[in-house]
Amino acid sequence: MVTAAAPIERARTLLQLRRPADAERELRGVLVQEPQNALAHAFLAVALTEQRRGQEAVAEAGEAVRLVPDFWFGHYVAGQALFRAGRLDEAIAALRTALQLNVSYAPIWEVLARVHLQRGEWSRTADAARRGLELDPEDSDLVSLLALALIGLGQAAAALDTAAQAIRLNPESALAHLVRGRAALALRRPGEAAGSFREVLRLDPGFGQARDLLVAALKQRNPLYRWLEGPRRRFFGGWRMVFLLPVAPPLIAVFVLIALLHWAAWVAEAVTTLRLTRARATMLLFEAGESRVAALCCGLLAAGAGLLALGIAVAGEPVGTAGAAVMALVTPVQEAAHTGSPLGRRVLYGWTGLLAVVATASAALGEMSGALLSCYAALATIWIAAGVRRLFAPAPDPV
Repeated sequence: MVTAAAPIERARTLLQLRRPADAERELRGVLVQEPQNALAHAFLAVALTEQRRGQEAVAEAGEAVRLVPDFWFGHYVAGQALFRAGRLDEAIAALRTALQLNVSYAPIWEVLARVHLQRGEWSRTADAARRGLELDPEDSDLVSLLALALIGLGQAAAALDTAAQAIRLNPESALAHLVRGRAALALRRPGEAAGSFREVLRLDPGFGQARDLLVAALKQRNPLYRWLEGPRRRFFGGWRMVFLLPVAPPLIAVFVLIALLHWAAWVAEAVTTLRLTRARATMLLFEAGESRVAALCCGLLAAGAGLLALGIAVAGEPVGTAGAAVMALVTPVQEAAHTGSPLGRRVLYGWTGLLAVVATASAALGEMSGALLSCYAALATIWIAAGVRRLFAPAPDPV
């Protein structure tokens, strides 16, 4: 196996310069001459991984491992490729094998930390990051991963200090600034968080997660939104509580209170988003769809309030109840808009349309029971949406 061939060295340099397509050309040239070169297969897997060609990368890494099973670098590259392909269990196995062959290479621990982070295994993420830092205490990414694990473990204050250390090690690291912002957000310091996320976007304008988190931070600067958002996230009410209703009917009041709390939070979300999309300094942070959803929800709120007032004025209970049902539609519209899966969104928007038809028909026919049922169903969409998201959950993006 040739380990210092000029084309492989050029490919390694091109990978460091973030030119994976050029590196791929060099490596394929090597493999035409030396099809059994395990190092060339391994670096080709890296180049393909960087180009988001997951299956090809996994195949090349597998070939490197097959050719030289005791070559730790092949297992390390396989772990990277499997991680980026979303095959997390296999990635962990490959990385553990790499560590058995070479326990002193910090990047192996870094990829392992990322895999555990993706799985939400905060303690294992922290352990892997700390093991890597024992080998390379100056690695900013490892410090950032440790900070993310601390956030997951509920140690936001320690995470903020750790993220600050990552920034000191590498002030140009977008990940370090992102983690600092997330820690500040967890500590309910939206102003600091917004500053960190703006720095991320300055360093890496294409960092989509930073844009979403900046929007969240700007929303939390609204005291009413912040006050409603906290309880909404803490109080949800598990579906198992339904089985307690026959023996404890008063629990229905708990469900109603939870549903109303979520509705109020979604109203605050719509109003805050609409205000930010109209402000010149923040309007470019939002996509057109977000602005339309916020405007629709505010429109539903105004139309429902108008119908409710009309029903009270003319003593028309069906009209007033239909007005309440229209206002309640804010919940299913927002739940649909905040569902990541396209199929899940379509299901929830279909459900919202059905409720709107029932509310409108009930008002037109003077039927109060249909409007009341539509109102209850709209408020209860928080539980329906949770089931839809679980059913159609999209794969998370690698960190």
